[in-house]
Amino acid sequence: MTRRASITFLAGLVALTLATLALAGCGSSGSNSGGASAFPKAASGGPATLGVADSGLGKILVNSKGRTLYLFKKDIGTKSMCTGACAVDWPPLVVIGKPLVGSGANASLVGTSMRSDGKRQVTYNGHPLYLYVGDHKAGDTNGQGANAYGGSWFALSAAGDQASGSGSGSGSGYGY
Repeated sequence: MTRRASITFLAGLVALTLATLALAGCGSSGSNSGGASAFPKAASGGPATLGVADSGLGKILVNSKGRTLYLFKKDIGTKSMCTGACAVDWPPLVVIGKPLVGSGANASLVGTSMRSDGKRQVTYNGHPLYLYVGDHKAGDTNGQGANAYGGSWFALSAAGDQASGSGSGSGSGYGY
């Protein structure tokens, strides 16, 4: 019985070690020659970079992880009208400091505005920017044309206007 317990213990230890190594391998494999400090930090602590990617909707704005950025038609100029439950479903792209502009985006169209919670939200061509919780991976455009929280939602084109077309759920060409 003691020998069986030892073998079971060792097998469990080996399985735990392999699982730990597998999880460690799931981290980011990309490198950032500028180091993590080269990116402005979002409220979550991640980079707040935005850029442009090709999609079924044309060239649209995406965050540094290739996630689609949206505008809310109910917003008044640069003032966000999405708070509370709305901001849970449509998280605003917020920054501490100045947003870092990625390839394809026009830096002269990038700005920030103060939200009612005191956080600075990134704007593009005067539109506050949001993500959508229904987009699960880079390239998803599930929020395109949605009507929620009293207004319509659209992906933002590289030109700074609403993208035309309907969301496809996935896209290609992301990762600027």
